[in-house]
Amino acid sequence: MTHTLFSPLKLGALKLAHRVVMAPLTRMRAAQPGNLPHALNVAYYHQRASQGGLIITEGTQISPSGQGMPATPGIHSEEQIAGWKEVTQAIHAKGGFAFLQLWHVGRISHSSLLNGLLPVAPSAIAAPGNAFTATFGRVPFETPRALEMQEIGSIVEDYGRAALSSQRAGFDGVEIHAANGYLLEQFLQSRSNQRTDDYGGSIENRCRLVLEVARAVSVVYGADRVGIRLSPFGVANGSGEDEPLALYTHLIERLARLDLAYLHLIEPRASGAGQAEVDHQNVPFASELFRPHWPHALLAAGNYRPDTAAAAIAAGRADAVAFGRLFIANPDLPERARRGTELNAYHRGTFYGGGAEGYVDYPTLEALNQ
Repeated sequence: MTHTLFSPLKLGALKLAHRVVMAPLTRMRAAQPGNLPHALNVAYYHQRASQGGLIITEGTQISPSGQGMPATPGIHSEEQIAGWKEVTQAIHAKGGFAFLQLWHVGRISHSSLLNGLLPVAPSAIAAPGNAFTATFGRVPFETPRALEMQEIGSIVEDYGRAALSSQRAGFDGVEIHAANGYLLEQFLQSRSNQRTDDYGGSIENRCRLVLEVARAVSVVYGADRVGIRLSPFGVANGSGEDEPLALYTHLIERLARLDLAYLHLIEPRASGAGQAEVDHQNVPFASELFRPHWPHALLAAGNYRPDTAAAAIAAGRADAVAFGRLFIANPDLPERARRGTELNAYHRGTFYGGGAEGYVDYPTLEALNQ
């Protein structure tokens, strides 16, 4: 049976009315102090909610040490939980579903964000490029501190605790961020993980932490309300595996045994993590390569437009498509895709930080027609 963007989809415990998913998008607009979701964020997500549609919120740090950029929200304080509760209520009021993306950036941070402490990572290897500072400056990444063996268990506990807090905030589920060069991907990939203990070396060992996190989060929510995001061919934040097929085939096959709600794959033609225009040519579809290894719902993301998304779904490469930049600029993207109408252009200069401009002021079709 051929499916379209607007065929219903069973996604774990959810029954989606359509397959236009809002991808997780860092926007750096949490209220200070405290990295709190607030009224502006509520308005932003409410605008983009739709009946039976899924929103995956921006990456949200599971602990203070997981923060990597200024003004990104957390899910580790009572005030943050209360702020997120207003967001989920706004999404639910329009009949939508909300998953929170659980985030620990690892070495992709700076000591100014961490009370003067160094970022942590699997190994003491600095990422190439520049970090954000607490004042939105850009400086070279610092060499992180390698996590001690006993600290890794605490990281897993932090993920479980963040999942519980997400549940209290009213989220329908959570997505584990194991992509784009952040902590979990740092453990996966050999260029950032040179450990010689049970979490380094072999593919099995490098996958250990991701699988432990997935199990811990599933205990809280149930596996059918947990998704995971991977970028097998990504190059963001100094990531990249020389031979990704073996690593990610092993990982995806092990994750499949956990019966998670979905696998979310970032296509290799869009691996800039939002900070640059990237459009690699003549590269494979990650969704096509790993589809045979994943028996559950599969989301694809990366430079899709409604027509190419529809083609991916019709071909069976993906069950749904997550849109990022197009959802930033088009709060009513599902309706525009349904009608085949023109899309607003996005403005990259307002992606990160700031206020309402470039955040809640993009017009809907309804507003344009008034």
